[in-house]
Formats: sequence, structure tokens, C-alpha cells
Amino acid sequence: MQNSLAKEALKQFRIIFGAVRQHFREIESTCGISGSQLWLLNEIATHPELGVSRLAENLSIHQSTCSLLVEKLVKKQLVKKQRLTEDQRKVGLLVTPAGHATLARAPQPVDGILPQVLATMEIDALKNLKASLELVVSKLDSKTSSMGGHPMADL
Repeated sequence: MQNSLAKEALKQFRIIFGAVRQHFREIESTCGISGSQLWLLNEIATHPELGVSRLAENLSIHQSTCSLLVEKLVKKQLVKKQRLTEDQRKVGLLVTPAGHATLARAPQPVDGILPQVLATMEIDALKNLKASLELVVSKLDSKTSSMGGHPMADL
């Protein structure tokens, strides 16, 4: 019985990972950027002039990971850095016209299918899911725990 349930749970993980990977491939082929870059681009467009620290917090990723993603978007000229008018010491981020064009042609949802699905779940179901996943994570190699601070598209 336990072996059968474990196999069924594994199938569910495969379905989830497969759907996420398929969505990321569609993003890359349509937009020419990774799913995590698209998510960050959308977050910058939604919240203009946010700094890297706040963006990292909004996306639940490590600040250094966010900085690297921002630099890739700047290099591709999809985002530009600009000193904020109220505090010249702070740098805000703005989406360029090319960045807006990328967002316009992006497959939906731009923040990824898994975050969107999780956001639609009932609170009790999310609590149960979180507890079950914590149990699974606790049985994995401790080296993998740092992966929680990276976007799924970059894993």
C-alpha cells in the first residue's frame, strides 16, 4: 500500500515538474529570456522604481540571485537603472520599451504557472500542502535546502 501511494505521489510530482518545465520552455522560445527573467521583468513593470532588495523579497529569492537577474535584463536592454528623484542614493528599475514588448508577447501567466495555481488554493489546502512538502524536504539532502532561494526556472 505504501509503495503504491509513493508511486502515485511521484507521478504527481512528475506532472507538476513537467508542466512547469513546459511553460518555461514556451517562455524562452517566445521571449528569448528565462522564466525567472520574465517574472522579474513583470514585477518591475508592475512596481516601477523598486530596488533589488524589495524585488528579491517580492519574488522570495535571494538578493544576490535577484541582482544577477537584473543585470541580465539590463544587458539585454529590457530594463534600465535610474536614480530615484526623492533619494538620489537609491537606484530604481524601469522597464524599457523593448521590455514592454517582451511582456506583451509573453505566454501567460508571466509569473509562472505554479505560483498562480498556489495563489488560487484555499488556505487550509495550502497549509496541508506546506506541511507535507516540509516533511519531504526534511528527508532530502541538507545541501538542497539553499535551492529555496532560487527561482524554479533556474534550478
